[in-house]
Amino acid sequence: MRRRRYAIEDLRRAIDCLPVETRIAMLDGIRSHDIIVGAYTTRDGGVCPMLAAHRCGGRTSLISFAHTWDRFTQAKRARRATERELRILTAHLEASLLAEHLPELEDVVAAHRELLERNVADHGILRRLRQADVYERALAIVEAERDRLAAEAAREREPAGVA
Repeated sequence: MRRRRYAIEDLRRAIDCLPVETRIAMLDGIRSHDIIVGAYTTRDGGVCPMLAAHRCGGRTSLISFAHTWDRFTQAKRARRATERELRILTAHLEASLLAEHLPELEDVVAAHRELLERNVADHGILRRLRQADVYERALAIVEAERDRLAAEAAREREPAGVA
């Protein structure tokens, strides 16, 4: 399982290294060609994702992507890519393109994290203020009770006929 997790991370990095045009072409190629793993082409017309991208206008040759794709799919021989493998590849291509076209997303995420941190800090201050308020109310009750008891004790100490 550990190797599989590294393989998917490597696949995402390899996708991110592809030019934007190639990623778009690869998405088109995945939709219009039979995608295979473990080889460049097959006799029955299956092609690897890079060749599919090339046929759809993405003129990039990145052998590391091909190796990473085969390692991710654990290809021992040429075969058709499973639906799951194609969904994962498509999802990573789309996510990579989305991240490429939304650089301000990082700013939004940073601002959100800052707001969360500020809210946590504010919550800590508010909690301490609430605790102080509870303490002050409790202290007032205790002092009132102390004063009442002191007054009662003073009345008891007074001689009985003095008023």
